[in-house]
Amino acid sequence: MAESAALLVDEVFPAQPVRQWVLSFPYPLRFLFASRPALMGQVLGIVYRCIATHLIKKAGFSCTTGRTGAVTLIQRFGSALNLNLHFHMLFLDGVNVLKSTELTRSLAPE
Repeated sequence: MAESAALLVDEVFPAQPVRQWVLSFPYPLRFLFASRPALMGQVLGIVYRCIATHLIKKAGFSCTTGRTGAVTLIQRFGSALNLNLHFHMLFLDGVNVLKSTELTRSLAPE
């Protein structure tokens, strides 16, 4: 997983800070998501919107004017092939803001 994240940061993402968020689930939810992947996709959408909204608000913008980007790697199994479903979310640590027709970048304050 670390090699995939490093490749994305080094070769795919623009040259700006990237923050990793890892979300793990309790065992009953792991089994539910493994048997119903559509439900897991809905939960992933909710988690993405929550983190994106947090970053946009932290930068001082609204959800209608600011955008952020992320890539999620879903890890399903641990090293012993045990069911260990969790999300590795790589978020660009900043917000893109639309001003008329041009796109400018504004980093979230620390």
